[in-house]
Amino acid sequence: MPDVLLTPIRQDIVHRVHVNMAKNKRQPYAVNSKAGMQQSAISWGTGRAVSRIPRICGGGTHRSGQGAFGNMCRGGRMFNPTKTWRKWTAKTNTNERRAAVCSALAASSVPALLMARGHRVSELAEVPCVVANELESISKTKDAMAFLKTIKAMEDVDHVKDSRNIRRGKGKMRNRRYVMRRGPLIVFENDNGVNQAFRNIPGVEIACVDRLNLLVLAPGGHLGRFIIWTQGAFEKLDTVFGSYAAGSDVKKTFNLPRPSMSNADVARIINSDEIQSKVRSAKSGFAKPTRKRNPLVNLGSMLKLNPYVAQMKRAETALMLVNAGKKRRLAAKDPKDGKKKASLGKVQAGSKFAETLQGTPETPCASFLDSYNKVEETGFGKKTGKK
Repeated sequence: MPDVLLTPIRQDIVHRVHVNMAKNKRQPYAVNSKAGMQQSAISWGTGRAVSRIPRICGGGTHRSGQGAFGNMCRGGRMFNPTKTWRKWTAKTNTNERRAAVCSALAASSVPALLMARGHRVSELAEVPCVVANELESISKTKDAMAFLKTIKAMEDVDHVKDSRNIRRGKGKMRNRRYVMRRGPLIVFENDNGVNQAFRNIPGVEIACVDRLNLLVLAPGGHLGRFIIWTQGAFEKLDTVFGSYAAGSDVKKTFNLPRPSMSNADVARIINSDEIQSKVRSAKSGFAKPTRKRNPLVNLGSMLKLNPYVAQMKRAETALMLVNAGKKRRLAAKDPKDGKKKASLGKVQAGSKFAETLQGTPETPCASFLDSYNKVEETGFGKKTGKK
């Protein structure tokens, strides 16, 4: 089997390349540059309690005074009118396109992907389907139909015929009224009439091995196209795309994509005798993961960080007990005794203050203290004593 059919299948690359390549056959379209702008209209300006959109000039008709030109107006132009000079095409790296083609060819050799795409290949002898080079010499459609019946590929062609339906949307008015599924793809090396024989069969397409196109190998960007190879075309794949041993004779500076793993069956690798002989036996049980706790809230976590916290806690507890005993002893006494002592202290303090303010003629500052001697006459000491 050619090495190109063993390359890794990359759906992401195929989808990206298909999207870019499909843009390259779009036909430019645009609205008329004068559409919505062929009226005589001018804004009324401010001060008339109406919007400043241009309005149709004149009078005597309902049309006069109506908004014009704007995309929100009836009969106005669209917003951002389309232009024919839009960038319609998209570039794709050459090696990226080649890698996408290799992925599409590799997917065509997997029966599961063919059936997932919708092809009827359950009665087929094998995939990939390779036939003799005499197929390239067939020039009659009836011989081509007989050939398809011989290799049990007619079921897929009938499935294509039954899928012909009217297209949804406005495309049915634009010369693409019907839609239909894709059938087998015939890949040949030399065209000796095979193109003329198969071109009128619904769903069947023809391609040369030297000019394989991703749009044909993976229609819609979906992998798994049913391909019928001639022997010459199948043997020429190594020449066109190269192999892991030698490069391509046609595509310069291109090497086949290599898979990251030669055997993707990881479970089989792990369970093999070679791996299991080097792996230690499984441990019984498992260590329960510890949950992180806040040391400010959890005492056990705090003690791991600072064992002195336990002594501090005990000291605080002892101090609390001492203070609680003092409060209980004070509460047992008569509260009136405390009030009497407080009032007596105030009386003594007032009398001492009055004595300091009194002066005698022998004092050097007697003349200055005359004004303060009036404190006794006003009865400051008596009032204080009453208090």
